[in-house]
Parts: sequence; C-alpha cells; structure tokens
Amino acid sequence: MKRRSESAPAFPRPIIIDCDPGTDDAIALWLALASPEIALQAITVVGGNVGIERTLANALALVALAGAEVPVHAGAGQPIRGEFTSAPRAHGENGLAGIVLPPGGAPAPGVAADVIRAHLRAATAPLTLVGIGPATNLARALMAEPDLAAKIGEIVLMSGAFAGGNITPAAEFNAWSDPEALSVLLAAGRPLTLAPLDLTHQALVTASRLAHLRAAGAGTALATACDILAALPPHPTLPGRPLHDPCAIAWLLRPDLFTARPARVAVSCAEGATRGQTTIAPTPEETANALVLETLDAEGFFALLGERLSRLR
Repeated sequence: MKRRSESAPAFPRPIIIDCDPGTDDAIALWLALASPEIALQAITVVGGNVGIERTLANALALVALAGAEVPVHAGAGQPIRGEFTSAPRAHGENGLAGIVLPPGGAPAPGVAADVIRAHLRAATAPLTLVGIGPATNLARALMAEPDLAAKIGEIVLMSGAFAGGNITPAAEFNAWSDPEALSVLLAAGRPLTLAPLDLTHQALVTASRLAHLRAAGAGTALATACDILAALPPHPTLPGRPLHDPCAIAWLLRPDLFTARPARVAVSCAEGATRGQTTIAPTPEETANALVLETLDAEGFFALLGERLSRLR
C-alpha cells in the first residue's frame, strides 16, 4: 500500500536533517538543498560513518560546495550508551570515499539537541525531522523535552533492517550505533517513516546509472557526487552499490516512488549479537508505530537525483 502517515503537508516543508556525512549523506544533503519542496532550517551533525570532527567538516564543505546558506550545528560524538564506532571500510577514512572537498565555513553556534529543541519550540507549522545517521541528537532533544514531540509532523529515518544487517548479521549500522536513541523515537508517538536496508538495497548505483547521472548536468556538485559514487568500494553481494540515505529525502519529495506498510517496529538494546536488531510485526494501522518503506521505483529515484542535483552550481 502507498500511504502517508498524515495528510501531505503544504510545500515547502520545513525540515531539519540530522546526519553523519558519509558518502550517501552527501548525496542526500545535496538532494534536499536542490529541492524547492524542502525548507531546510538546519543541519545537525552526529558522529557515525566517521568521527564528529570529520562529519562536521564534511557537512560544512557539502553545504558550501552547493552554494547554500544553511546553519550546520555540531552534535553528539558518542551514543547514549556504549562506545562510538565508525565505518571507514564503507566510507573511507575521510567519510567521502577519499574525495577531498574545499573546506566549508564555520559551524553555527549551539549543540545539536538544543538547536532541534529550539526549532521545535519556535515552529508555527509541523516540523519534519530527518535522521540519516545514528539517532542520538534527535533522541536527546526529545528526552530533554518530551512535550515537544507534539510539534513534529513526521520523523523520517534511514535506519533498521529486517532481512539481515550491514554492520552485524542482525543489525543495520545506524540502528546498531545507538539503538537506545532509535527506541526513543519509535516510542515518541509521532508519525515515523523508516527506510530500512531492505528498501535501500533497491537503490543500487550501477555503471549505467552513474553514466546517466554524469550526463545530467555540468555543475560541480553533481560532478563531485558522481566522483564520490564512483569511488565507493564494490558491495560484496549486490550488483551495485546501495545509496541508502537519499531514499529518506526522496520519500519526502516523491512518495509515489515507494510502497509502504504500517507496522509495529522494535529495536533490541541488549548487549551481544542482537544489539541494534530491528524486528517488524504486521499490525492494524491504528496500533502501528512506523510506516516501513518496502519497495522503490529505482529508475524514477535515479532520474530524480539527476534532475535535482543538476540544479546545483
């Protein structure tokens, strides 16, 4: 079934993106910055694919390369519980597959969780929170001030996996990195959409799709995006490299590209082999806590990427 959790909002939709750039975060940020349907109020940064110092520098550089003016705020470098672990095997030591960007500007003042709370307090229309890294910053904001959940229109997360993980056999990286944070958001009582690995593994960068992206325009951001995608290591089992995080942004722009179903989702916060594992139970719509994206029109998705990223300088 295709369904939004609530009636579709008026555009442009005010959102905050919480991210850990990260190769696929880079493409997701540029997709959002190139889309007039999105009013990007702030970018908050968490340690994830690489450490917080690197993810912050990458986010600032990505915004500057796009010619955008969006405040970027530093956030948590550690999960709510446990130790930080990065993913250099997938994203390279600099988080961008070794592609070096010109440095960006200075970060905006304020700690990410406090900034998220301030935006929610000031919101005059429902605010969408998009999480494409470990959910630490988003969860800390709601843990500090739970009543602010009422100001959230939708939470969209690239998180979870139901048929096997990419960091452990059971768990997807973002969910595994801070399952306590994900559990806070699943319990927040707001419309929540999940783009799990089962969905994002359908968004495969192949040689032909990369060639079509390169041909979509001549801007620096698009060319750099293609360079990043070309530098990604091959996937050990899939016939292409999955592009996870942009799926969360594409859902906001083109929900018609997806099918989805309501479900009851839980995440394991136990230590050991099941930590970060997400499980799904079919449930009546009125008792669901998430809308799980299931299938993707991959050709439409890559056409959207090419059309939007070609708008950037």
